[in-house]
Amino acid sequence: MAAAMPQKKFYRQRAHSNPLADHTFSDPICPDQMDWPSLYPSYQVEKGHGVQFLDIGCGYGGLLIKLSPLFPDTYMMGMEIRVKVSDYVKERITALRANNPGKYDNVAVVRTNAMKYLPNYFKKGQLKKLFFLYPDPHFKKTKHKQRILSPTLLAEYAYVLAVEGLVYTVTDVEEVHLWMKGHLNDHPLFEEVALESLSNDVILKFLGDCTEEGQKVSRNNGQKFTAIFRRIDSISSE
Repeated sequence: MAAAMPQKKFYRQRAHSNPLADHTFSDPICPDQMDWPSLYPSYQVEKGHGVQFLDIGCGYGGLLIKLSPLFPDTYMMGMEIRVKVSDYVKERITALRANNPGKYDNVAVVRTNAMKYLPNYFKKGQLKKLFFLYPDPHFKKTKHKQRILSPTLLAEYAYVLAVEGLVYTVTDVEEVHLWMKGHLNDHPLFEEVALESLSNDVILKFLGDCTEEGQKVSRNNGQKFTAIFRRIDSISSE
């Protein structure tokens, strides 16, 4: 008997969550203290380099589920601050694994605040791809400090991302698009990648529509703004 997939209507939660507020999480003290096998049934660190793809603010897990079969040998993880939404993704992955033995073992989600605890999970240069899809725009100027991309946070992203690793950003808010591009362009360890040069990147083909938010934008005939940046070596940036 097939495992039942979770229904989103039971896991709905308001779209906005204050990342600066105090929440209760179970984060590791450092990457070496993380119990990765508890998330990945077939986890073997010697097989590769641990988690290499990270979706920050993964929502209902659309990107992760899409990437899992395309990169079966790559461990990938989503970080989500909202408790009900992260619970939905966990249940979704559990059901997919039960219905597809041997598949989706490379994908997992944790409930945490990436703005505070990212270095607790990942070592320097561990990640190859970092995704920010339809991040909370925090429209009010007084709340811009809550945006997931800022000069301070970019230092942490540069730390965990390997040289030549890619940062993917998508939003339907042009002002947020320009904000993210501006801060990434200003940072000495990132350079923008022309989208035309990534014509063979399979991820780029579905990046804007793989999430619930992206599908909503498509239904409303909204605009989508995409920008991709490469982590560069500090020497080459001089």
